Amino acid sequence: MEADTKRIAEAANTLVGDHSITAAAGGIAGVLDSKHRTLLRSPNKTEWIGKPLAEHLEKGLGVPVLLENDSDMAGLGEAHKGAGQGYEIVVYVTVSTGIGGGRIVGGMIDAARFGFEPGHQVINPHCRVCPDCPVHNTESGNCPDLEGLASGTAVERRTGRKPYEVTDQDEWHRIACWLALGLNNTIVHWSPDVVVLGGSMVCGTRGSVVSLDEINRHLHELLGIFPTLPDMRRAQLGDFGGLYGAMARLRQGQ
Repeated sequence: MEADTKRIAEAANTLVGDHSITAAAGGIAGVLDSKHRTLLRSPNKTEWIGKPLAEHLEKGLGVPVLLENDSDMAGLGEAHKGAGQGYEIVVYVTVSTGIGGGRIVGGMIDAARFGFEPGHQVINPHCRVCPDCPVHNTESGNCPDLEGLASGTAVERRTGRKPYEVTDQDEWHRIACWLALGLNNTIVHWSPDVVVLGGSMVCGTRGSVVSLDEINRHLHELLGIFPTLPDMRRAQLGDFGGLYGAMARLRQGQ
């Protein structure tokens, strides 16, 4: 990890040129400890798990470092400069290789013991919005979670194709159903003003994308406990969501 964080610090110092760095913020895929200093779980940086990530970055940069989950950081960006502007309670969900998300309240990432992981909610796809679902369980025999059903990785495993190559409308119908199930749970737990959906499966430019109209239609059928649904919007900032979130996080400080 030391070599990785050293390269990050060198790249940052190169980018700022003659300017000085006074603080840094960034997002990482995975679960951080309660002080946001150590990575506890990660889908792709397993060699960093359990090591003092923030400390190593601070050593390389020579400034304080603020770390957040990458989905939380992108959601913070959307709340400040994107599709979530003007809303008090923003839920951001990214549907890409995996599924992540976070809750932004009053322009700040909401407090949580270990962050937010809506992609890992266990759902039952055998419900009235998707009665012909072909998925009974995951390869391990466990109940499927949302990420295991509707992420880009799940689509590729199921179809043998990249999501942007899939033209089967039944597959996209199933994905919309599963996302509606997951969003129903997320909405009743977090009660947001708006749900912002991001990631390549929703905002992709290389092929078919999930229909927000279909998700909304299923949600109207599923979610009857609230008098109205929250607004549903596509993310606006793309790959820059995390950057805008990091700038907002730096302005907020510790």
